[in-house]
Amino acid sequence: MTDAALKEKVAFGSIAASFLLTIGKILAGLASGSLALLSEGAHNALDTGATILTYFAVREANKPADERHPYGHGKFESLSALAETGLLAGLACYVLVAAIRRLWVGAEPVDASWPVFAVLFVSMGVDVTRWLTLRAVAEKTGSHALAADAMHFASDLVGTALVLAGLAANSFGFHQGDALAALGVAMFIGYAGFHLGRETVETLLDAAPVGLADKLRAAIVQIPGVVAVETLKLRANGPHVLGEVTIGVPRALPVERLIQIERAVQAKIAEISPQTQASIITSPHALDEETVTERITMIAARRGLAAHHVIVHRLDDHDCIAFDLEIDGAMAQGAAHEIATELEDEIRDEFGADLEVESHIEPRRDHALTGHEADAATIARISECLRKLAVAGGVLQGVHDIRARLTEDGLVVNFHATVDPGLSVAATHDAINQLERALRERTPGLLRVVGHAEPVGAA
Repeated sequence: MTDAALKEKVAFGSIAASFLLTIGKILAGLASGSLALLSEGAHNALDTGATILTYFAVREANKPADERHPYGHGKFESLSALAETGLLAGLACYVLVAAIRRLWVGAEPVDASWPVFAVLFVSMGVDVTRWLTLRAVAEKTGSHALAADAMHFASDLVGTALVLAGLAANSFGFHQGDALAALGVAMFIGYAGFHLGRETVETLLDAAPVGLADKLRAAIVQIPGVVAVETLKLRANGPHVLGEVTIGVPRALPVERLIQIERAVQAKIAEISPQTQASIITSPHALDEETVTERITMIAARRGLAAHHVIVHRLDDHDCIAFDLEIDGAMAQGAAHEIATELEDEIRDEFGADLEVESHIEPRRDHALTGHEADAATIARISECLRKLAVAGGVLQGVHDIRARLTEDGLVVNFHATVDPGLSVAATHDAINQLERALRERTPGLLRVVGHAEPVGAA
């Protein structure tokens, strides 16, 4: 059974229980003349109205979100609980005045026969059953309306126990016991209504659950990639808690990594508070450990551009930065120059106006080249040339997996080269570049050479 169906079922059961208890207590109160018992009957009558209100509030709260209620209908339960609080307050005042008047005027005779006690004991049994059932379902579903209903049955239980004590005292000759029991009923109803009303008002005023924000903040900031939790807003909405979390993240991270961090935050929130539904907002932070290359690449990416091969060198009084910038090869040079100039200006804003910035514009290919495998003679000639050049360089230990493809723009050659695993990346890169340049000098019509270095023994 779904939570929605379970809430409606127990709410409907409370209507029947409250109605039967109301009839029983009022009849017993009229028969005995007990003010305390009549007060409890009136209390149950209000409870019957409250449980009917609860039933319809639960049904409304179960409706999905719509255009007029984008956050759902959960606050219907809080409104129902607020109305029940008002009923409890009114009843407490009435019983309190009646009890004080009877104490002032004098006690009236009470005829507490065994049927009256039977009604009270049955009532206590029903109250205990309904209280436990409603409390369990309210905790499971987070329903404020059912929690209020459970509070009503708990107050019934205490009130009935007080009435029973008053009638017992009356039977032993203490005739003020009934009025004092009624006074106790009034005080307990007022106390229960105060606590219920305070919780309901806090919910309607969007108060966050106590301690939840601190718990979530402490857990989220521990997630890798989260620099800080800038804002965390929570508010109760029926059985759910709605929220918005703004997290600081390194601004140089790619979109895919940001999505992973957001999902990790959502998972952590669901682990700590399954009823919480929060929107995640990422706020980019500039970190001290960002490299110049990362910063320039990020600035270009914000404009939808690709910058690479960044070179930085320091002069006496200023820094110099140069980089390659890919722009659509079909674009006019004047338009491409404007794009490059705007990017250079933004880089100066980032690093300082005295920075020397130079971009090299190269055409970006937006389509895949069509091609086919080169003939056997061409592949054999290129393979022999690469092997000789690799041996002559003295750094690369061999080349293999050589491929050559002819495209409409020229020849593309790919190869793998084996190197000492302890060789540095810079030394390996220089050796591969030297081999590529030497091959280009000896191979006319060569469009691109791609050399992949791998340590000896790698698969």
